[in-house]
Amino acid sequence: MMHPRSFLFALGERPERFQKAWDAGADAVILDLEDGVASANKARARSEIAAWLSAERPVYVRLNGPETEWFQDDLRAVAHCPGVRGIVLPKAETADQLAQLAACLSSAIGLIPLVETALGIWHAADLAQAPRVERLGFGALDFQLDTGIQGDDEELLYARSRLVLASRVADIPPPIDGVTAALDDTERLMADVDRARRLGFGAKFCIHPKQITVVNAGFSPSAAEVAWAQDVLTAAASAEQGAIRHQGQMLERPIIDRAKRILQQK
Repeated sequence: MMHPRSFLFALGERPERFQKAWDAGADAVILDLEDGVASANKARARSEIAAWLSAERPVYVRLNGPETEWFQDDLRAVAHCPGVRGIVLPKAETADQLAQLAACLSSAIGLIPLVETALGIWHAADLAQAPRVERLGFGALDFQLDTGIQGDDEELLYARSRLVLASRVADIPPPIDGVTAALDDTERLMADVDRARRLGFGAKFCIHPKQITVVNAGFSPSAAEVAWAQDVLTAAASAEQGAIRHQGQMLERPIIDRAKRILQQK
């Protein structure tokens, strides 16, 4: 089973974009009540999302944070809607937050904690193992703001790696990397996706439909990887028991298992 690779945000105050986002080719859509929705438009955005939701097109909804004046109304609007695939919770920091949220939701609704503060990163293992959590998301921009870190590469290596390890320990899918804000820089997007995949991430948040193709391709096995995996498994199947030598290298169990995983992701 392939888990979602691309999560496309659509602003809750722009209902004319909801269907376009659904049709854009992302693996998952997030209707957004938080970032980008002006305070004066929060109530209208909430109503627009509630009116559009349908079991035929399940989406995620990003609520405003629990500390905001809009959170309870957001929660009431979507807690039992059949069209809600999951809730994205911004600035998730404790497992208690998630447990309280899960208790208010229909049993079919999952959670994606958006980890974007120092405390959230510190508690990553607890968040990953909280009830109903599907996977973790990284809010890199807000994390940089919260911590005073400048830079998005090696400066965030510890935070990203902590999310990857927490996800693996909790036996949930690899985390979702933060957005690439440079909309017209395809090379930057490709580099960001490649870095995320090498670090162990399995998906990325998108803020424009034109990012989807690059993200989906980047988190899928390449033709070369598939060919390598097939070659390895063919060699392993034809070899006798014991050590397997193939093209000058020993095919030990981790290599064979990696080849199987690549083919499962096709």
